Amino acid sequence: MAATTHTVTNQPPPLVGYNVFGSDPVLTEGIARYVAEARLDEVREELNTLGRAAGSVHARQWGEQANDCPPVLHTHDRYGHRIDEVEFHPAWHRLLGHAVTAGLTGAWSRPDGHVRRTAGFLVWTQAEAGHGCPLSMTHAAVPTLRAEPELAAEWEPLLTSQVYDRELRPVAEKGGALAGMAMTEKQGGSDVRANTTRAEPLAAPGEYVLTGHKWFCSAPMSDAFLVLAQAPGGLTCFLLPRVLPDGSRNAFRIQRLKDKLGNRSNASAEVEFDGQTWARRVGEEGRGVATIIEMVSATRLDCVTASAAVMRQAVAQAVHHTAYREAFGGPLIDKPLMRNVLADLALESEAASTLALRLAAAYDGDTEQDRHFLRLAVPAAKYWVTKRCTPVVAEALECLGGNGYVEESGLPRLLREAPLNSIWEGAGNVQALDVLRALQREPDALNAFLTEIGTARGADHRLDRAIRAMLTELADLEGIEARARRLVERMATVLQGSLLVRHAPPEVADAFCASRLGGDAGAAFGTLPHTLDLAAVVERARPEIDDCPPDSP
Repeated sequence: MAATTHTVTNQPPPLVGYNVFGSDPVLTEGIARYVAEARLDEVREELNTLGRAAGSVHARQWGEQANDCPPVLHTHDRYGHRIDEVEFHPAWHRLLGHAVTAGLTGAWSRPDGHVRRTAGFLVWTQAEAGHGCPLSMTHAAVPTLRAEPELAAEWEPLLTSQVYDRELRPVAEKGGALAGMAMTEKQGGSDVRANTTRAEPLAAPGEYVLTGHKWFCSAPMSDAFLVLAQAPGGLTCFLLPRVLPDGSRNAFRIQRLKDKLGNRSNASAEVEFDGQTWARRVGEEGRGVATIIEMVSATRLDCVTASAAVMRQAVAQAVHHTAYREAFGGPLIDKPLMRNVLADLALESEAASTLALRLAAAYDGDTEQDRHFLRLAVPAAKYWVTKRCTPVVAEALECLGGNGYVEESGLPRLLREAPLNSIWEGAGNVQALDVLRALQREPDALNAFLTEIGTARGADHRLDRAIRAMLTELADLEGIEARARRLVERMATVLQGSLLVRHAPPEVADAFCASRLGGDAGAAFGTLPHTLDLAAVVERARPEIDDCPPDSP
C-alpha cells in the first residue's frame, strides 16, 4: 500500500453551479432600472435561465474544450476540391448555439432589446469569451443592412433568429444565419480608406465582383460578411455571402488562420477575393464608411460589454477564492490588505458593467438625445473600459497566488483574452481621435454628454470637481490631439462616477469618487483609503454558489 504523504485541505471549491446573472447585483439592479415594469418578470426569468446555464459545470467544460481544441482550417477536401471550411470542436457549437437560442443576436426589434441582450452578453461571455465575436457581428450587421431594404428583408429575419443553423447552404434554405465583417488590410490597418480591394460592377444592379484581400477576418465560417472595397465611385460597403443563390460556393479563399495570443476558440483568418468573388452593394458607392459605421458602433459597445464580462468573471473568481482560502489565521477575504485589493477590483468591474448597461439603454431609447449621447459615450467607454480589463484580470489572478497562474484555474485564459477588445474595432488611439472628431464636428454630442453627467451634479463634491476639470480641459483645444487620451480617460471616469453616484450603493460611489475622481489612491490596485467601507464593496461582488444545482445545463 502506498504511503499517504499529505491530505489536500484549504482548497476552495470550483466556482460552478451558480447563477451568473442572479448573483450579480449590478446586473439585477440595472435590469430593474432600465426594463419596463410590464416586461420585468419576463426579462428576469430569461436572464436567470441564461445565468444558471453560464454558471453550470457544462458551460465551464465547453469553454475549456473549445480553447483546448482550437479551430482547424481545411482548404481542400480529400479529392482536391477547394472548400475553405473551418472545423470547430463540438463545444464551440454548443456555446454558440446556446447563445443564439437565448437571443444574443437579436436586439433591434425586441422591446428593451439592447438592455436585455447586453446583460445576456455580459452573462454568457463569462462562460467563454471567444465565441462572442460572431454573436457581436451578427447582431451589429442589422442596422447596416437596413441601408438596403431589399437586403434587410432577406437577411434580418435570419440574423435575428433564435435558430442556430451551422450548415453552409443558400440563405433561402436556412432557419438562421451568422454574419461577419472584414475591413482590415495589410497596408492600411485601421486606415480603411487605404484599402486596395477592388469592386467591379456587373450588369445586374447592385451586383459586383471583388478582387483583393483582407488581413483580418474573424469568424470565417459565417454565412455572409460585410466588407469594404473600392468601387468606381469610391470606398463602398458590400455584403459577401459564402454560398451563392444557386448553391455553389462563393470565391472566398481562406489563406490561413491567425495564431493569436488569446481568443483561441475563435477563428480569425486571412482571406482572398479572386476577381470572381460575388457581392451585393450596401448603401451608395463612395459611402462605405458611413454605411458600415452603425455596425462598428454596435460592435464597440460589445467590446465594452465583453471587457466588463471578463473583468466580472475575474473578480468573481478572486473573491470566491479568497472567501474560502485561509492564511495567517483566517480567510483571506477578511485580511485588511486583501480586502482593499478586492474592493478596488470590484469598483472597476461595477463601473464597467454599469456603463455598458447605460449605453444599451440609450440604444433602446433611440431619441435624438440618446443618439447624440452615444456618439461620444461609446468611443470614450470603449477606450477606457477595454484598457482597464488587462490590469484588473492580472491583479485578480494574483489574488489566487500560484494557483491563479495555473491553467486549470481559468485565469490565464481570461488574461490572454483581456487585451483583445482594446484592439478590436479600433485600438486606443483610434477611439481617442474619434472622440475628438465628435467634439469638433458635432456640438450636440457634447451637449448630450454634459446633460447626462450633469444629472448627478451636487451629489458628490469630488465628482463636481472632476466635472469642472473636464470642462476646463475641453475649453483648451491647444495641442488637443497629443492630450486626447488624457481627455477621454477623464470623460469616461466622470461618466462612470456620475452613474455610480446615481445608481450604486453609497459605499461603492464613495469609494469610486475618492479613488478615481478625488485622487485618493495609488497607482496599483489595493491602495484605496482605509476609511472607506471596503467590506461592503467586496461582499457586493461575492458570487453565491448555492443558487442552482452544479450540473444545470
